Amino acid sequence: MLSKVIRRRPLALGAAVLLTMLPNPFAPTIGIPYALADAASAKAIVDAAKAQGVVGEQGDGFLGLVTGSADSAVSAAVAEINSGRAAVYKDAAARSGVTPAAAGEAAAKQIFQRIASGQYYKPMGGAWTRK
Repeated sequence: MLSKVIRRRPLALGAAVLLTMLPNPFAPTIGIPYALADAASAKAIVDAAKAQGVVGEQGDGFLGLVTGSADSAVSAAVAEINSGRAAVYKDAAARSGVTPAAAGEAAAKQIFQRIASGQYYKPMGGAWTRK
């Protein structure tokens, strides 16, 4: 059925695909498309900052600024990701009967194992260390 539509109405189908790619004026009330785009953008910013040694992983399961400060885009991206992590740790803690802090520390142990060479991490009570 779809192949018939494609053969008969290629312009209509192309216009429909194009419209789905444009920003939805109602999306802020729904939040899903922009939230996903923001999360992807924040991840890209943080990944670049990690590669530059500006951002690192901390023993509490949250991101931190290795250099002590960063530009506003990096700081906002770190805050956004940390906010999402806080929600995940809270949910995990509720399911497992531990505190959110304990859930974050457990997550940090797993995150530390996956840190790329050359990036920074900071164990609980320790200093920033390059892997």
